[in-house]
Amino acid sequence: VQLQASGGGLVQAGGSLRLSCAASGRTFSSYAMGWFRQAPGKERESVAVINWSGGSTYYADSVKGRFTISRGNAKNTVSLQMNSLKPEDTAVYYCAAALKPFIVTTTTADFGSWGQGTQLTVSS
Repeated sequence: VQLQASGGGLVQAGGSLRLSCAASGRTFSSYAMGWFRQAPGKERESVAVINWSGGSTYYADSVKGRFTISRGNAKNTVSLQMNSLKPEDTAVYYCAAALKPFIVTTTTADFGSWGQGTQLTVSS
């Protein structure tokens, strides 16, 4: 599957932004999708994951209550609505698809087909 992330940018602390990811190349609706981020000098971490049907979601503790992941299987898209942004949210954000269909996982190693990433910078 090919993934194309978009929507990053520069925003002030407390602001909002929406990231989008368009997928193509395989049966999108059979795979969990996730948003991950990597800040300079840090490992890539999972931010939010949504299962293949959209009925189950996972959020990192650091973003719970502020971020919302959603998917549109008809349009092969997954989005991340980010509210109340903080400077520590600054990172390159990637969308990714699970490597196998119908698995329940939030582990970064279980995801692949990484998009090119989109930069989010939150100023204080």
